Parts: sequence; C-alpha cells; structure tokens
Amino acid sequence: MKKYIAILAFIFAFSSNAYSQSEPPYGMSEIQAYSIFYENYRTGNYDMALQFGKWMLEKKPMEIPGANRFTLHRQYERLIDVYSELSKQASDPALRSAHIDTALAIYDDAFATFDEETIDYYRWHFNRGRFFQEHQSQIQDGMLKAYADYEKAFELDPERLTQSADGYYIQILLSNYVSQNERDKALAMIEIAENYAGSQLTNNIEEVRDGLFSDPEERIGFLEERLANNPGDEALIREIASLYENRGDREKSIEYAGKLYEISKTYENATRLADYARSDAQYELAIRYMKEAVELTDNREHKKTTTLRIAETYQNKGDLQSARRYAREASSLDSSWGQPYMRIASIYGAAISQCTSGRQIDRDDRTVYWLVLDYLDKARDADPSVANAVRRQYTTYEPVLPTSEDKFFRGWETGDRMQINGSVHQCYAWIDEATTVR
Repeated sequence: MKKYIAILAFIFAFSSNAYSQSEPPYGMSEIQAYSIFYENYRTGNYDMALQFGKWMLEKKPMEIPGANRFTLHRQYERLIDVYSELSKQASDPALRSAHIDTALAIYDDAFATFDEETIDYYRWHFNRGRFFQEHQSQIQDGMLKAYADYEKAFELDPERLTQSADGYYIQILLSNYVSQNERDKALAMIEIAENYAGSQLTNNIEEVRDGLFSDPEERIGFLEERLANNPGDEALIREIASLYENRGDREKSIEYAGKLYEISKTYENATRLADYARSDAQYELAIRYMKEAVELTDNREHKKTTTLRIAETYQNKGDLQSARRYAREASSLDSSWGQPYMRIASIYGAAISQCTSGRQIDRDDRTVYWLVLDYLDKARDADPSVANAVRRQYTTYEPVLPTSEDKFFRGWETGDRMQINGSVHQCYAWIDEATTVR
C-alpha cells in the first residue's frame, strides 16, 4: 500500500511540475537553458533535457534573444519527444503512463496555444495520430484516437496524407472502415484519395473496393490456411503481416515478422524485429536482434552503424558500461568515424545525471564534464564532418564545467591530470579514465 501511495504521489508531482516551472533553472538566462536543453535533447540525455526545457511550456516565450532560429512550437515537439522517450525508459508502468499522458497534454496545449497561421495543423494532427498508434497499448482506445487524427489530417490536406508513406495511412483508415462496416466513409475517402494515389495505393484501393462488403478476417483466415499448407512461403507471410499492420494489430504483425525471420535469417529481417522492439522499449530484445543482425552481415557500414545503435540502446536502458563497450567497438570498426566518440561523450554526460539523481550536483561531479569534452575533441579530430556538432555541444557543456572557485577550493591547476574513477564518487568507478584540468 505504501508503495502504491508513493507512486501516485510521484505521478501527481510529475504532472503538476510539467507546467509549473516558469523560469529557467538555476538562475540561468533563457538562451543558456535553451542551449542546454537543445543539446541534451539532440544527444538523447532526456532527463537533463527535461530539467532545462520544461520552463518553456509555462512561460511560452515566442522568441529568445540570441537564438535566431528559435520557435516555441518546435520546442513543444521536442518536449513531446522527451516525454515519449522517457516513457520507453521507465520500468514502472504507472510512470510510463504518466509520461505519455504529459506528452498528450502538450499536444492539447499546442492546439490551444497556436493557431493555424503559426503551426501546420495537418502535421500536428498527423504526428499525434502516430503518437497514439505507437503507444496504443498504453492509451485507452489509442488506435481509435489515432484514426481520428489521421481522418482530421486527411480532411485538412488529403493529398499529403494520401502520398505519405506510399499511402500507408490511407490503407489503415480504409482497412478500419471495412472492419467497422463503414462503407460510405470508405467510398468517400476512396473517391478523393484515388486522385493522388501512387501505383501501390491504387492497387490497394482496387482491392478494398472489390472486397468492401467482405469481412477482412476472412481474407486473413484464407491466407493463414494457405500458409499452413505452405509454411515456408515468404510472400504469404509478408502479406499477412501487412494485413495485420494495416488493421493496426501491431502484435500480430510482429508475430509474422518473427515467422519471416525464422524462415529467412537476414540482416534486414533481424533489423526489422529490432526496430519493433526498440519502439516498444523492449531494449533487451532489441539488443538481441541487433547483435544477431551484426553477425548476419559482412557489410562494414551495416556492422558499424548497428553496433553503435546497440550502444545507444544500452544507454537508453541505463546500462552505461555496456553502452560504452559497444561504442568503443563501433569506433574500432572505423577509427575515422566521429559518432562513436560523441556517443561516449553522451554516455559520460548521462553518467553524471545517473550519479546525481536525487542529490545536488557538486564540484567533483562537474569534473566528469572535462572527460566529456575530451571525447568531443576526439570526435572532431577523427572526423571533421562532426566539427559543427561538436561545437554546438561545447556550448552546452561549458556552462556546467567546474568554475574557477571550484578549482581553487580543490587545488586543481590547469593542465593537471586527474583520474575519473571511484575517488570522484563511487558511481564513477567504472569509468576509470584520465582527463586534464581545463
């Protein structure tokens, strides 16, 4: 009972705080807080991004002096992403739901705050529909709400929705109309959509029109009977998976994607299952499939990018030591690639957030940021193409480096070497790397 009450208290505090911070934290200027928010958002450090970004939801600054490309509605989108990613990282179901509810509240706030002259209502309805669809298992009537937003997007701009994802969203709407016996709605949508449809959607529309009065379950049942007699027929499996996907039954679609992988263990099929698992925050499963994918390809680009995605996924689940190990492995596959070094910088930034969770960051914690900058330097030196990204991240971390006062009290002199390990804090023992006082 005490645990249940504690969870409820946390959710209430979380929800109320999402809109209660009207000024940047720690007395920072707006541009400082925004810069830290933006770079932590870019690097996937979502806890820190939220800490420095949620004040914008309350204050609603339409501009920030010095941030020439700043737009408030873009920050709403980023904060929705932050809460979405935090929901995937949360192990507690109640906390996951709280994050999702907050993201949906931001969508509602956006429609209340911005008019159609300020934001593209089509895109916002479309994106919210995708959010409902992605998180349908945790949102009551989530898929029905997704359909409603896709319908609104179609009403606002039928051409864009029809051509989006090769007609995928029209297909799932038509499939839903068929399953609900809403013939008139299906015919009305077909009449408009076929003016903009590509060849693939046109074929689908013809099938829908031909079978509009039939039960789609019969079609799936028929195909599954054929599959029982031809269990290795990859074309049948793909079609069944597609039908389930079009109906919004993601669980069955994943099931058949799994069947396809069992029949044909390829890099592409393993990666598809890894993507499904990642989007559901099933990080262990995603990592398993990505590791298998790496073994199934001889393509060096595939190997290194998938290895780095493994590192990112380990970071998302909070296993920072494993994240670093795979980032190092990705770097070993291409020593001139800057992204693995940037990932390690992000991992060490996340280590600070992890170590200071529930307590105030102190001057010893801040020394780890020197190591973060060391890895950003390595990224830039190895790969000139990341120089601009490194420069932007520098502006994020420089405000939180140890101050002159910190160095005075600790007796740190510029150029001194020091070890980032358990002597800083026990939670940094695994890092065990040297850095230079800056």
